[in-house]
Amino acid sequence: MSYESNPVLDRLPDHLRQYIKPQNYEDYSPIDQAVWRYVMRKNVDYLSQVAHSSYVEGLEKTGISIDSIPNMYGMNRILKEIGWAAVAVDGFIPPSAFMEFQAYNVLVIASDIRQLENIQYTPAPDIIHEGAGHAPIIANPEYAEYLRRFGEIGSKAISSGKDYELYEAVRHLSIIKEAPETAPEEIKLAEERIEQVQNNMGEPSEMALIRNLHWWTVEYGLIGSLEEPKIYGAGLLSSIGESQWCLTDEVQKLPYSIEATRQGFDITKPQPQLYVTPDFAFLSQVLEDFADSMALRRGGLEGIQKLVDSKSLGTVELSTGIQVSGIFNQVLEKDGKPVYMTTLGPTALSYQQKELVGHGTRNHPDGFGSPIGKLKGINIAIEDMAPRDLKAYKIYEGEEVRLEFEGGVVVEGRIITGTRNLLGKIVLITFEECTVSCEGRQLFLPDWGLYHMAVGAELISAFNGPADLLSFNLISHELEPSHGETEKDPAQVQQEALYGQMRTLREQKGSLEEAQQLWNAWESTYKEDWLLGVEIFEFALKNQAFDWADELQKVLEERAAQMPAKNQLIGDGLELARLEVSTKVN
Repeated sequence: MSYESNPVLDRLPDHLRQYIKPQNYEDYSPIDQAVWRYVMRKNVDYLSQVAHSSYVEGLEKTGISIDSIPNMYGMNRILKEIGWAAVAVDGFIPPSAFMEFQAYNVLVIASDIRQLENIQYTPAPDIIHEGAGHAPIIANPEYAEYLRRFGEIGSKAISSGKDYELYEAVRHLSIIKEAPETAPEEIKLAEERIEQVQNNMGEPSEMALIRNLHWWTVEYGLIGSLEEPKIYGAGLLSSIGESQWCLTDEVQKLPYSIEATRQGFDITKPQPQLYVTPDFAFLSQVLEDFADSMALRRGGLEGIQKLVDSKSLGTVELSTGIQVSGIFNQVLEKDGKPVYMTTLGPTALSYQQKELVGHGTRNHPDGFGSPIGKLKGINIAIEDMAPRDLKAYKIYEGEEVRLEFEGGVVVEGRIITGTRNLLGKIVLITFEECTVSCEGRQLFLPDWGLYHMAVGAELISAFNGPADLLSFNLISHELEPSHGETEKDPAQVQQEALYGQMRTLREQKGSLEEAQQLWNAWESTYKEDWLLGVEIFEFALKNQAFDWADELQKVLEERAAQMPAKNQLIGDGLELARLEVSTKVN
Protein backbone atom coordinates (compact mmCIF):
# COMPACT_ATOMS: atom_id res chain seq x y z
CA MET A 1 0.00 0.00 0.00
CA SER A 2 1.66 3.22 -1.20
CA TYR A 3 -1.08 5.54 0.04
CA GLU A 4 -3.15 6.06 3.17
CA SER A 5 -6.51 4.33 2.81
CA ASN A 6 -9.89 4.95 4.43
CA PRO A 7 -13.33 3.27 4.34
CA VAL A 8 -14.27 4.83 0.98
CA LEU A 9 -10.99 3.83 -0.66
CA ASP A 10 -11.16 0.33 0.83
CA ARG A 11 -14.06 -0.41 -1.57
CA LEU A 12 -11.98 0.28 -4.68
CA PRO A 13 -11.23 -2.73 -6.91
CA ASP A 14 -7.60 -3.54 -7.71
CA HIS A 15 -7.81 -2.39 -11.32
CA LEU A 16 -8.51 1.16 -10.09
CA ARG A 17 -5.87 1.04 -7.38
CA GLN A 18 -3.22 0.56 -10.08
CA TYR A 19 -3.57 4.23 -11.06
CA ILE A 20 -3.08 5.55 -7.52
CA LYS A 21 0.31 6.89 -6.51
CA PRO A 22 1.54 8.53 -3.33
CA GLN A 23 1.21 12.29 -3.27
CA ASN A 24 4.82 12.73 -2.01
CA TYR A 25 4.04 16.09 -0.49
CA GLU A 26 7.70 16.80 0.21
CA ASP A 27 8.36 16.91 -3.56
CA TYR A 28 6.47 20.19 -3.91
CA SER A 29 9.03 22.98 -4.21
CA PRO A 30 8.62 26.46 -2.71
CA ILE A 31 7.92 27.67 -6.28
CA ASP A 32 5.08 25.13 -6.53
CA GLN A 33 3.63 26.45 -3.29
CA ALA A 34 3.89 30.02 -4.57
CA VAL A 35 2.12 29.07 -7.82
CA TRP A 36 -0.70 27.45 -5.83
CA ARG A 37 -1.01 30.47 -3.55
CA TYR A 38 -1.11 32.97 -6.42
CA VAL A 39 -3.74 31.07 -8.40
CA MET A 40 -5.90 30.42 -5.37
CA ARG A 41 -5.77 33.99 -4.12
CA LYS A 42 -6.56 35.28 -7.59
CA ASN A 43 -9.35 32.79 -8.16
CA VAL A 44 -11.02 33.01 -4.76
CA ASP A 45 -11.05 36.80 -4.91
CA TYR A 46 -12.72 36.71 -8.31
CA LEU A 47 -14.74 33.51 -8.04
CA SER A 48 -16.40 34.52 -4.80
CA GLN A 49 -18.36 36.93 -7.00
CA VAL A 50 -18.99 34.82 -10.13
CA ALA A 51 -18.90 31.15 -9.08
CA HIS A 52 -21.83 29.10 -7.81
CA SER A 53 -22.29 29.61 -4.08
CA SER A 54 -21.18 26.02 -3.45
CA TYR A 55 -17.62 26.92 -4.47
CA VAL A 56 -16.59 29.15 -1.57
CA GLU A 57 -18.54 27.01 0.91
CA GLY A 58 -16.90 23.90 -0.51
CA LEU A 59 -13.36 25.22 -0.09
CA GLU A 60 -13.88 25.17 3.65
CA LYS A 61 -15.84 21.91 3.72
CA THR A 62 -13.22 20.01 1.71
CA GLY A 63 -10.19 21.37 3.56
CA ILE A 64 -8.72 23.34 0.63
CA SER A 65 -6.26 25.97 1.84
CA ILE A 66 -5.52 29.14 -0.10
CA ASP A 67 -1.95 29.43 1.16
CA SER A 68 -0.72 25.83 0.80
CA ILE A 69 -1.11 22.95 -1.64
CA PRO A 70 -3.62 20.57 -0.03
CA ASN A 71 -2.35 17.40 1.56
CA MET A 72 -4.70 14.66 0.44
CA TYR A 73 -4.49 12.83 3.75
CA GLY A 74 -5.87 15.94 5.41
CA MET A 75 -8.49 16.38 2.69
CA ASN A 76 -9.69 12.82 3.19
CA ARG A 77 -10.34 13.36 6.87
CA ILE A 78 -12.78 16.10 5.86
CA LEU A 79 -14.15 14.50 2.67
CA LYS A 80 -15.23 11.38 4.55
CA GLU A 81 -17.84 13.52 6.30
CA ILE A 82 -19.64 13.89 2.97
CA GLY A 83 -19.01 10.28 1.91
CA TRP A 84 -16.17 10.96 -0.51
CA ALA A 85 -12.41 10.48 -0.71
CA ALA A 86 -9.53 11.77 -2.82
CA VAL A 87 -6.52 10.00 -4.29
CA ALA A 88 -3.50 11.09 -6.28
CA VAL A 89 -3.42 9.49 -9.71
CA ASP A 90 -0.94 9.30 -12.53
CA GLY A 91 -1.94 12.30 -14.69
CA PHE A 92 -4.38 11.42 -17.48
CA ILE A 93 -5.94 8.02 -16.88
CA PRO A 94 -8.36 6.23 -19.26
CA PRO A 95 -11.77 7.97 -19.34
CA SER A 96 -13.60 4.83 -18.24
CA ALA A 97 -11.32 4.49 -15.20
CA PHE A 98 -11.74 8.17 -14.34
CA MET A 99 -15.51 7.76 -14.40
CA GLU A 100 -15.43 4.52 -12.46
CA PHE A 101 -13.54 6.27 -9.64
CA GLN A 102 -16.44 8.75 -9.50
CA ALA A 103 -18.89 5.86 -9.26
CA TYR A 104 -17.10 4.84 -6.06
CA ASN A 105 -17.32 8.42 -4.68
CA VAL A 106 -13.61 8.95 -5.17
CA LEU A 107 -12.21 12.20 -6.51
CA VAL A 108 -9.09 11.59 -8.58
CA ILE A 109 -6.45 14.29 -8.34
CA ALA A 110 -3.35 14.59 -10.48
CA SER A 111 -0.86 15.45 -7.77
CA ASP A 112 1.58 17.26 -10.08
CA ILE A 113 1.29 21.04 -10.28
CA ARG A 114 1.71 23.25 -13.34
CA GLN A 115 5.02 25.01 -13.85
CA LEU A 116 5.28 28.74 -13.28
CA GLU A 117 5.37 29.45 -17.02
CA ASN A 118 2.01 27.64 -17.39
CA ILE A 119 0.40 29.33 -14.40
CA GLN A 120 -2.66 30.56 -16.29
CA TYR A 121 -3.62 27.28 -17.95
CA THR A 122 -2.24 23.83 -18.71
CA PRO A 123 -3.88 20.95 -20.63
CA ALA A 124 -2.30 18.54 -18.16
CA PRO A 125 -4.45 17.62 -15.15
CA ASP A 126 -2.86 19.07 -12.06
CA ILE A 127 -3.68 19.62 -8.41
CA ILE A 128 -4.89 23.16 -9.06
CA HIS A 129 -7.39 21.97 -11.64
CA GLU A 130 -8.65 19.04 -9.62
CA GLY A 131 -8.11 20.04 -6.00
CA ALA A 132 -9.23 23.65 -6.41
CA GLY A 133 -11.68 22.99 -9.25
CA HIS A 134 -13.43 19.67 -8.69
CA ALA A 135 -13.21 19.22 -4.93
CA PRO A 136 -15.12 22.28 -3.64
CA ILE A 137 -18.24 21.68 -5.73
CA ILE A 138 -18.76 18.10 -4.56
CA ALA A 139 -19.71 19.50 -1.17
CA ASN A 140 -23.05 20.27 -2.86
CA PRO A 141 -25.14 17.06 -2.35
CA GLU A 142 -27.08 17.35 -5.62
CA TYR A 143 -23.92 17.85 -7.65
CA ALA A 144 -22.08 15.08 -5.78
CA GLU A 145 -24.84 12.63 -6.69
CA TYR A 146 -24.65 13.77 -10.31
CA LEU A 147 -20.91 13.04 -10.34
CA ARG A 148 -21.41 9.60 -8.79
CA ARG A 149 -24.18 8.69 -11.20
CA PHE A 150 -22.19 10.06 -14.14
CA GLY A 151 -19.34 7.76 -13.16
CA GLU A 152 -21.67 4.80 -12.86
CA ILE A 153 -23.13 5.33 -16.33
CA GLY A 154 -20.01 6.69 -18.04
CA SER A 155 -17.84 3.74 -17.04
CA LYS A 156 -20.22 1.48 -19.01
CA ALA A 157 -20.00 3.56 -22.20
CA ILE A 158 -18.45 1.70 -25.13
CA SER A 159 -15.31 3.20 -26.67
CA SER A 160 -13.80 2.93 -30.14
CA GLY A 161 -10.23 2.37 -31.23
CA LYS A 162 -10.06 6.09 -32.11
CA ASP A 163 -10.98 7.00 -28.53
CA TYR A 164 -7.98 5.10 -27.24
CA GLU A 165 -5.75 6.72 -29.86
CA LEU A 166 -6.91 10.18 -28.76
CA TYR A 167 -6.41 9.31 -25.09
CA GLU A 168 -2.81 8.26 -25.77
CA ALA A 169 -2.14 11.45 -27.76
CA VAL A 170 -3.56 13.70 -25.03
CA ARG A 171 -1.72 11.82 -22.31
CA HIS A 172 1.55 12.20 -24.23
CA LEU A 173 1.03 15.96 -24.57
CA SER A 174 0.21 16.32 -20.87
CA ILE A 175 3.43 14.55 -19.92
CA ILE A 176 5.83 16.41 -22.20
CA LYS A 177 4.25 19.84 -21.68
CA GLU A 178 4.86 19.72 -17.95
CA ALA A 179 8.22 17.94 -18.18
CA PRO A 180 11.18 20.31 -17.74
CA GLU A 181 13.17 21.26 -20.84
CA THR A 182 10.84 19.71 -23.40
CA ALA A 183 11.66 21.22 -26.80
CA PRO A 184 8.92 23.50 -28.22
CA GLU A 185 9.07 21.51 -31.47
CA GLU A 186 8.14 18.32 -29.61
CA ILE A 187 5.15 20.04 -27.98
CA LYS A 188 4.04 21.42 -31.34
CA LEU A 189 4.19 17.95 -32.91
CA ALA A 190 2.17 16.50 -30.03
CA GLU A 191 -0.50 19.20 -30.42
CA GLU A 192 -0.66 18.57 -34.16
CA ARG A 193 -1.07 14.87 -33.48
CA ILE A 194 -4.09 15.56 -31.24
CA GLU A 195 -5.63 17.78 -33.89
CA GLN A 196 -5.06 15.11 -36.53
CA VAL A 197 -6.75 12.41 -34.44
CA GLN A 198 -9.64 14.71 -33.48
CA ASN A 199 -10.30 15.52 -37.12
CA ASN A 200 -10.48 11.83 -38.06
CA MET A 201 -12.57 10.31 -35.27
CA GLY A 202 -15.38 9.08 -37.53
CA GLU A 203 -18.82 8.41 -36.03
CA PRO A 204 -18.52 9.24 -32.31
CA SER A 205 -18.69 6.34 -29.87
CA GLU A 206 -20.73 6.32 -26.69
CA MET A 207 -17.61 7.24 -24.76
CA ALA A 208 -16.92 10.17 -27.08
CA LEU A 209 -20.48 11.44 -26.65
CA ILE A 210 -20.59 11.12 -22.88
CA ARG A 211 -17.10 12.63 -22.67
CA ASN A 212 -18.59 15.68 -24.39
CA LEU A 213 -21.30 15.82 -21.71
CA HIS A 214 -18.60 15.59 -19.05
CA TRP A 215 -16.61 18.39 -20.65
CA TRP A 216 -19.56 20.79 -20.97
CA THR A 217 -20.75 20.17 -17.41
CA VAL A 218 -18.12 18.89 -14.98
CA GLU A 219 -15.23 20.72 -16.67
CA TYR A 220 -16.73 23.78 -18.37
CA GLY A 221 -20.23 24.14 -17.01
CA LEU A 222 -22.16 27.30 -16.20
CA ILE A 223 -25.31 27.40 -14.07
CA GLY A 224 -28.23 29.78 -13.67
CA SER A 225 -29.64 32.02 -16.38
CA LEU A 226 -28.21 32.70 -19.83
CA GLU A 227 -28.02 36.39 -18.96
CA GLU A 228 -26.22 36.02 -15.61
CA PRO A 229 -24.69 32.53 -15.32
CA LYS A 230 -22.42 31.38 -12.51
CA ILE A 231 -19.38 29.12 -12.87
CA TYR A 232 -19.23 25.55 -11.54
CA GLY A 233 -17.03 23.65 -14.05
CA ALA A 234 -13.61 22.70 -12.70
CA GLY A 235 -11.76 23.75 -15.85
CA LEU A 236 -13.13 27.29 -15.46
CA LEU A 237 -12.71 27.38 -11.68
CA SER A 238 -9.02 26.51 -11.96
CA SER A 239 -8.10 28.73 -14.92
CA ILE A 240 -7.25 32.36 -14.16
CA GLY A 241 -7.76 33.42 -17.75
CA GLU A 242 -10.83 31.44 -18.80
CA SER A 243 -12.78 32.09 -15.60
CA GLN A 244 -12.80 35.76 -16.61
CA TRP A 245 -13.09 35.39 -20.38
CA CYS A 246 -15.91 32.83 -20.23
CA LEU A 247 -18.39 35.37 -18.85
CA THR A 248 -17.76 37.95 -21.56
CA ASP A 249 -19.97 38.37 -24.61
CA GLU A 250 -17.20 36.83 -26.73
CA VAL A 251 -18.27 33.39 -25.46
CA GLN A 252 -21.67 32.20 -26.68
CA LYS A 253 -23.97 30.93 -23.91
CA LEU A 254 -26.32 28.08 -24.88
CA PRO A 255 -29.05 26.37 -22.83
CA TYR A 256 -27.75 22.97 -21.72
CA SER A 257 -29.41 19.96 -23.33
CA ILE A 258 -28.58 16.53 -24.68
CA GLU A 259 -27.43 18.29 -27.86
CA ALA A 260 -24.19 18.98 -26.00
CA THR A 261 -23.20 15.37 -26.70
CA ARG A 262 -22.62 16.37 -30.32
CA GLN A 263 -20.49 19.43 -29.55
CA GLY A 264 -16.81 18.56 -29.60
CA PHE A 265 -14.04 20.50 -27.88
CA ASP A 266 -10.37 21.34 -28.23
CA ILE A 267 -8.41 21.17 -24.98
CA THR A 268 -5.59 23.33 -26.38
CA LYS A 269 -7.80 26.39 -26.96
CA PRO A 270 -10.31 28.52 -25.02
CA GLN A 271 -13.89 27.39 -25.60
CA PRO A 272 -15.97 29.55 -28.02
CA GLN A 273 -19.29 28.45 -26.50
CA LEU A 274 -20.46 27.17 -23.13
CA TYR A 275 -23.66 25.54 -21.87
CA VAL A 276 -25.77 26.85 -19.01
CA THR A 277 -27.85 24.47 -16.87
CA PRO A 278 -30.71 25.99 -14.83
CA ASP A 279 -29.72 23.89 -11.79
CA PHE A 280 -27.77 20.78 -10.80
CA ALA A 281 -30.86 18.54 -10.86
CA PHE A 282 -31.26 19.23 -14.58
CA LEU A 283 -27.79 17.77 -15.20
CA SER A 284 -29.01 14.42 -13.89
CA GLN A 285 -32.12 14.59 -16.10
CA VAL A 286 -30.03 15.03 -19.26
CA LEU A 287 -27.66 12.28 -18.14
CA GLU A 288 -30.53 9.81 -17.77
CA ASP A 289 -31.87 10.83 -21.18
CA PHE A 290 -28.48 10.03 -22.68
CA ALA A 291 -28.26 6.72 -20.81
CA ASP A 292 -31.55 5.71 -22.46
CA SER A 293 -29.75 5.91 -25.82
CA MET A 294 -26.83 3.72 -24.73
CA ALA A 295 -26.34 0.05 -25.52
CA LEU A 296 -26.36 -0.43 -21.75
CA ARG A 297 -30.13 0.03 -21.83
CA ARG A 298 -31.01 -0.69 -25.45
CA GLY A 299 -29.02 -3.84 -26.17
CA GLY A 300 -30.02 -5.42 -29.48
CA LEU A 301 -28.03 -5.68 -32.68
CA GLU A 302 -26.78 -2.10 -32.45
CA GLY A 303 -25.49 -2.71 -28.95
CA ILE A 304 -23.44 -5.81 -29.67
CA GLN A 305 -22.20 -4.30 -32.94
CA LYS A 306 -20.73 -1.43 -30.91
CA LEU A 307 -18.78 -3.98 -28.88
CA VAL A 308 -17.56 -5.74 -32.03
CA ASP A 309 -16.39 -2.40 -33.45
CA SER A 310 -14.67 -1.41 -30.20
CA LYS A 311 -12.36 -4.47 -30.26
CA SER A 312 -12.10 -4.18 -26.49
CA LEU A 313 -13.37 -6.05 -23.47
CA GLY A 314 -17.13 -5.76 -23.04
CA THR A 315 -20.23 -7.58 -21.83
CA VAL A 316 -23.62 -8.52 -23.24
CA GLU A 317 -26.55 -9.56 -21.10
CA LEU A 318 -29.38 -11.77 -22.32
CA SER A 319 -33.00 -11.71 -21.16
CA THR A 320 -32.33 -14.53 -18.66
CA GLY A 321 -29.70 -12.40 -16.93
CA ILE A 322 -26.73 -14.44 -18.12
CA GLN A 323 -23.79 -12.19 -19.00
CA VAL A 324 -21.03 -12.97 -21.49
CA SER A 325 -17.79 -10.99 -21.10
CA GLY A 326 -14.96 -10.95 -23.60
CA ILE A 327 -13.77 -9.34 -26.82
CA PHE A 328 -16.64 -9.73 -29.28
CA ASN A 329 -15.46 -10.35 -32.82
CA GLN A 330 -18.63 -11.34 -34.68
CA VAL A 331 -22.40 -11.13 -34.63
CA LEU A 332 -24.72 -12.79 -37.14
CA GLU A 333 -28.02 -11.03 -37.75
CA LYS A 334 -31.34 -11.57 -39.42
CA ASP A 335 -34.11 -9.05 -39.92
CA GLY A 336 -32.26 -6.51 -37.78
CA LYS A 337 -31.84 -8.81 -34.81
CA PRO A 338 -28.72 -10.59 -33.49
CA VAL A 339 -29.02 -14.37 -33.93
CA TYR A 340 -25.51 -15.58 -33.02
CA MET A 341 -22.56 -13.97 -31.22
CA THR A 342 -18.94 -14.98 -30.77
CA THR A 343 -15.99 -13.78 -28.73
CA LEU A 344 -12.29 -14.16 -29.43
CA GLY A 345 -9.94 -15.21 -26.65
CA PRO A 346 -10.58 -15.46 -22.90
CA THR A 347 -14.27 -15.24 -22.04
CA ALA A 348 -16.25 -15.45 -18.80
CA LEU A 349 -19.92 -16.13 -18.09
CA SER A 350 -21.64 -14.42 -15.18
CA TYR A 351 -25.00 -13.86 -13.55
CA GLN A 352 -25.72 -10.62 -11.69
CA GLN A 353 -22.06 -9.57 -11.92
CA LYS A 354 -20.82 -12.83 -10.37
CA GLU A 355 -18.89 -15.34 -12.45
CA LEU A 356 -20.63 -18.69 -12.88
CA VAL A 357 -18.70 -21.53 -11.29
CA GLY A 358 -16.76 -23.39 -13.95
CA HIS A 359 -17.21 -20.68 -16.57
CA GLY A 360 -14.27 -18.33 -16.12
CA THR A 361 -11.55 -17.49 -18.60
CA ARG A 362 -9.70 -20.70 -17.79
CA ASN A 363 -12.72 -22.67 -18.95
CA HIS A 364 -13.24 -20.50 -22.03
CA PRO A 365 -9.70 -19.46 -23.08
CA ASP A 366 -10.35 -19.53 -26.84
CA GLY A 367 -13.64 -17.72 -27.13
CA PHE A 368 -17.35 -18.44 -26.82
CA GLY A 369 -20.34 -18.58 -29.17
CA SER A 370 -24.06 -18.81 -28.61
CA PRO A 371 -27.38 -18.31 -30.41
CA ILE A 372 -29.80 -15.58 -29.39
CA GLY A 373 -33.56 -15.77 -29.82
CA LYS A 374 -36.54 -18.12 -29.68
CA LEU A 375 -36.92 -21.59 -31.16
CA LYS A 376 -38.59 -21.81 -34.54
CA GLY A 377 -42.25 -22.79 -34.45
CA ILE A 378 -42.48 -22.62 -30.65
CA ASN A 379 -44.20 -19.61 -29.09
CA ILE A 380 -42.69 -20.01 -25.66
CA ALA A 381 -39.04 -19.08 -25.13
CA ILE A 382 -36.73 -21.64 -23.53
CA GLU A 383 -36.27 -19.47 -20.42
CA ASP A 384 -40.04 -19.36 -19.91
CA MET A 385 -40.57 -23.11 -20.20
CA ALA A 386 -41.76 -24.96 -17.11
CA PRO A 387 -40.14 -28.34 -16.31
CA ARG A 388 -42.93 -30.16 -18.16
CA ASP A 389 -42.39 -27.99 -21.25
CA LEU A 390 -38.66 -28.67 -21.22
CA LYS A 391 -39.26 -32.39 -21.04
CA ALA A 392 -41.86 -32.26 -23.80
CA TYR A 393 -39.43 -30.54 -26.15
CA LYS A 394 -36.62 -32.91 -25.07
CA ILE A 395 -34.60 -30.09 -23.52
CA TYR A 396 -33.61 -32.47 -20.80
CA GLU A 397 -30.49 -34.11 -19.41
CA GLY A 398 -29.29 -37.09 -21.50
CA GLU A 399 -31.52 -36.29 -24.49
CA GLU A 400 -30.30 -36.08 -28.11
CA VAL A 401 -31.83 -32.85 -29.35
CA ARG A 402 -32.01 -30.66 -32.43
CA LEU A 403 -32.82 -27.05 -31.63
CA GLU A 404 -33.61 -24.81 -34.58
CA PHE A 405 -33.83 -21.08 -33.82
CA GLU A 406 -35.89 -18.49 -35.67
CA GLY A 407 -32.68 -16.83 -36.86
CA GLY A 408 -31.57 -19.98 -38.69
CA VAL A 409 -29.07 -21.27 -36.09
CA VAL A 410 -29.27 -25.04 -35.48
CA VAL A 411 -27.81 -26.71 -32.37
CA GLU A 412 -27.58 -30.54 -32.42
CA GLY A 413 -26.12 -32.66 -29.63
CA ARG A 414 -26.64 -34.51 -26.36
CA ILE A 415 -27.60 -32.40 -23.35
CA ILE A 416 -25.40 -32.97 -20.31
CA THR A 417 -26.81 -30.44 -17.89
CA GLY A 418 -28.54 -27.12 -17.48
CA THR A 419 -27.79 -24.15 -15.22
CA ARG A 420 -30.63 -22.13 -13.68
CA ASN A 421 -30.79 -18.64 -12.25
CA LEU A 422 -32.29 -17.71 -8.89
CA LEU A 423 -35.75 -17.53 -10.46
CA GLY A 424 -35.47 -21.09 -11.73
CA LYS A 425 -35.05 -20.11 -15.39
CA ILE A 426 -32.58 -22.02 -17.54
CA VAL A 427 -29.65 -19.68 -18.36
CA LEU A 428 -27.11 -22.17 -19.77
CA ILE A 429 -27.30 -25.57 -21.44
CA THR A 430 -24.22 -27.77 -21.89
CA PHE A 431 -23.94 -30.28 -24.79
CA GLU A 432 -21.53 -32.97 -25.84
CA GLU A 433 -20.99 -34.24 -29.38
CA CYS A 434 -22.48 -30.98 -30.51
CA THR A 435 -22.68 -29.32 -33.92
CA VAL A 436 -23.79 -25.72 -34.39
CA SER A 437 -24.52 -24.26 -37.83
CA CYS A 438 -26.33 -21.40 -39.48
CA GLU A 439 -27.55 -21.69 -43.06
CA GLY A 440 -24.72 -24.02 -44.03
CA ARG A 441 -22.02 -22.23 -42.05
CA GLN A 442 -20.29 -24.35 -39.38
CA LEU A 443 -20.06 -22.51 -36.06
CA PHE A 444 -19.10 -25.37 -33.70
CA LEU A 445 -17.93 -28.97 -34.27
CA PRO A 446 -18.04 -32.02 -31.97
CA ASP A 447 -14.26 -32.39 -31.66
CA TRP A 448 -13.99 -28.88 -30.20
CA GLY A 449 -15.21 -30.24 -26.84
CA LEU A 450 -18.25 -29.39 -24.78
CA TYR A 451 -20.58 -26.73 -26.12
CA HIS A 452 -22.11 -24.29 -23.65
CA MET A 453 -25.16 -22.48 -24.97
CA ALA A 454 -26.26 -19.28 -23.26
CA VAL A 455 -30.05 -19.05 -23.11
CA GLY A 456 -31.87 -15.84 -23.91
CA ALA A 457 -34.63 -14.75 -26.27
CA GLU A 458 -33.24 -11.21 -26.43
CA LEU A 459 -29.98 -9.33 -26.01
CA ILE A 460 -31.05 -6.66 -23.52
CA SER A 461 -27.79 -4.91 -22.70
CA ALA A 462 -24.24 -4.34 -23.94
CA PHE A 463 -21.62 -2.36 -22.07
CA ASN A 464 -17.94 -1.67 -21.59
CA GLY A 465 -15.87 -3.89 -19.28
CA PRO A 466 -16.47 -7.27 -17.66
CA ALA A 467 -19.55 -8.23 -15.67
CA ASP A 468 -17.38 -9.61 -12.85
CA LEU A 469 -14.27 -7.50 -12.26
CA LEU A 470 -12.45 -10.55 -10.90
CA SER A 471 -12.87 -12.54 -14.11
CA PHE A 472 -10.04 -10.78 -15.97
CA ASN A 473 -6.61 -9.41 -15.19
CA LEU A 474 -7.21 -5.69 -15.67
CA ILE A 475 -3.89 -4.50 -14.27
CA SER A 476 -1.52 -3.23 -16.94
CA HIS A 477 -0.77 0.40 -16.07
CA GLU A 478 2.77 1.52 -15.22
CA LEU A 479 3.16 4.73 -13.22
CA GLU A 480 5.04 7.57 -14.87
CA PRO A 481 8.04 8.87 -12.91
CA SER A 482 7.40 12.12 -11.07
CA HIS A 483 8.84 15.28 -12.56
CA GLY A 484 10.21 15.99 -9.10
CA GLU A 485 12.64 13.11 -9.55
CA THR A 486 14.53 14.88 -12.36
CA GLU A 487 17.85 16.50 -11.53
CA LYS A 488 17.71 20.28 -11.10
CA ASP A 489 20.37 22.71 -12.25
CA PRO A 490 22.09 24.96 -9.64
CA ALA A 491 20.23 28.09 -10.78
CA GLN A 492 16.87 26.37 -10.26
CA VAL A 493 17.93 25.09 -6.84
CA GLN A 494 18.94 28.62 -5.81
CA GLN A 495 15.69 30.07 -7.17
CA GLU A 496 13.66 27.57 -5.15
CA ALA A 497 15.73 28.44 -2.08
CA LEU A 498 14.80 32.12 -2.46
CA TYR A 499 11.11 31.24 -2.71
CA GLY A 500 11.51 29.06 0.38
CA GLN A 501 13.08 31.94 2.30
CA MET A 502 10.20 34.22 1.29
CA ARG A 503 7.66 31.69 2.50
CA THR A 504 9.47 31.43 5.82
CA LEU A 505 9.61 35.23 6.16
CA ARG A 506 5.89 35.50 5.56
CA GLU A 507 4.86 32.68 7.90
CA GLN A 508 7.28 33.56 10.71
CA LYS A 509 6.99 37.35 10.35
CA GLY A 510 10.63 37.93 9.44
CA SER A 511 12.36 41.31 9.28
CA LEU A 512 12.40 43.88 6.49
CA GLU A 513 16.19 43.61 6.34
CA GLU A 514 15.91 39.94 5.43
CA ALA A 515 13.33 40.74 2.79
CA GLN A 516 15.57 43.43 1.30
CA GLN A 517 18.46 40.97 1.02
CA LEU A 518 16.11 38.54 -0.67
CA TRP A 519 14.98 41.23 -3.13
CA ASN A 520 18.55 42.14 -4.03
CA ALA A 521 19.43 38.50 -4.76
CA TRP A 522 16.28 38.04 -6.83
CA GLU A 523 16.48 41.28 -8.83
CA SER A 524 20.12 40.82 -9.84
CA THR A 525 19.88 37.16 -10.82
CA TYR A 526 16.39 36.17 -12.00
CA LYS A 527 15.44 38.67 -14.69
CA GLU A 528 12.54 36.63 -16.10
CA ASP A 529 10.94 35.76 -12.76
CA TRP A 530 8.06 37.89 -11.50
CA LEU A 531 6.15 35.94 -8.86
CA LEU A 532 8.77 36.18 -6.12
CA GLY A 533 8.96 39.93 -6.67
CA VAL A 534 5.18 40.17 -6.18
CA GLU A 535 5.45 38.21 -2.92
CA ILE A 536 8.20 40.52 -1.61
CA PHE A 537 6.08 43.54 -2.60
CA GLU A 538 3.21 42.11 -0.56
CA PHE A 539 5.54 41.58 2.40
CA ALA A 540 6.70 45.23 2.21
CA LEU A 541 3.10 46.45 2.24
CA LYS A 542 2.17 44.24 5.19
CA ASN A 543 5.11 45.67 7.13
CA GLN A 544 4.07 49.22 6.20
CA ALA A 545 7.31 49.87 4.29
CA PHE A 546 5.33 51.93 1.78
CA ASP A 547 8.24 53.91 0.30
CA TRP A 548 10.14 50.69 -0.39
CA ALA A 549 6.98 49.08 -1.76
CA ASP A 550 6.66 51.95 -4.25
CA GLU A 551 10.20 51.24 -5.45
CA LEU A 552 9.45 47.55 -5.78
CA GLN A 553 6.31 48.28 -7.73
CA LYS A 554 8.25 50.35 -10.26
CA VAL A 555 10.72 47.51 -10.83
CA LEU A 556 7.86 45.02 -11.29
CA GLU A 557 6.07 47.32 -13.71
CA GLU A 558 9.29 47.62 -15.71
CA ARG A 559 9.47 43.83 -15.90
CA ALA A 560 5.84 43.73 -16.98
CA ALA A 561 6.67 46.10 -19.83
CA GLN A 562 9.61 43.89 -20.85
CA MET A 563 7.49 40.70 -20.67
CA PRO A 564 4.10 41.53 -22.28
CA ALA A 565 2.86 37.97 -21.75
CA LYS A 566 3.30 38.44 -18.00
CA ASN A 567 1.88 41.97 -17.83
CA GLN A 568 -1.59 40.90 -16.67
CA LEU A 569 -0.21 38.40 -14.16
CA ILE A 570 2.07 40.97 -12.55
CA GLY A 571 -0.65 43.62 -12.48
CA ASP A 572 -3.09 41.19 -10.88
CA GLY A 573 -0.45 40.16 -8.33
CA LEU A 574 0.17 43.78 -7.29
CA GLU A 575 -3.55 44.39 -7.00
CA LEU A 576 -4.06 41.24 -4.91
CA ALA A 577 -1.31 42.31 -2.52
CA ARG A 578 -2.80 45.77 -2.09
CA LEU A 579 -6.29 44.30 -1.63
CA GLU A 580 -5.19 41.83 1.02
CA VAL A 581 -3.28 44.46 2.99
CA SER A 582 -6.14 46.97 2.82
CA THR A 583 -8.64 44.30 3.89
CA LYS A 584 -6.57 43.36 6.93
CA VAL A 585 -6.04 47.04 7.86
CA ASN A 586 -9.76 47.71 7.64
